[in-house]
Amino acid sequence: MEEENQIKLHGMWGSTFTKRVELALKIKGIPYEYIEEDLSNKSQLVLKYNPVHKKVPVLVHNGKPIIESLIILEYIDETWKNAPRLLPDDPYERAKVRFWASFFHQQLFEDMGRVITSDGEAQEKATKDLFEKLTVLEEGMKDFFPGGTPSINGENMGLLDILMCALFGPYKAHEEVLGMKMIDPERNPLLFSWVMAITEIPVVQESTPPHEKLVGLVQFIRQHALQSCVA
Repeated sequence: MEEENQIKLHGMWGSTFTKRVELALKIKGIPYEYIEEDLSNKSQLVLKYNPVHKKVPVLVHNGKPIIESLIILEYIDETWKNAPRLLPDDPYERAKVRFWASFFHQQLFEDMGRVITSDGEAQEKATKDLFEKLTVLEEGMKDFFPGGTPSINGENMGLLDILMCALFGPYKAHEEVLGMKMIDPERNPLLFSWVMAITEIPVVQESTPPHEKLVGLVQFIRQHALQSCVA
């Protein structure tokens, strides 16, 4: 096991991407030092470690930076092979997980962002797109949860569980700010059960900021985006 001061994570508490990495480190029991970054005044270390995108998260392992959350997650899984494994050993099963991870990363996150940061007809279209893709995800996850009820705990969380938790774990904050159901038990029963199972895991609960703080962050992001559109 690496010493604590050899693993550092530069992140921001409300970042979905940072949350992915935090969860991976915690469920694998990897000690690390967390460094909170001010995204409006990024540290010189972030600019040094990630000169291309200048974004968090940045994982620094023995002085070597790894950037981009999905790449970091695979690096963690390959470097610390202790259970739980984030990706399956079987190449075909691993390819399936990577496909849906890309779906989360490239499509669901983008649509969720558009719902939060838009209004009127633009928000209606973004919501329609998001709900359509959630239906696609619901069907796709039946292959992973053939019983229809996900059984997830702190010892078998994988890559897709982490992505689902990071994006939809704060669904109550999203619903309070937006005034709409994001993960509906009638529309998406499997996804709803999946989120419920994940949010009951102790390591997830320990890593989840207070509801009021999450609501404040979503409100800030939404108001800032809408004001920028007006300006």
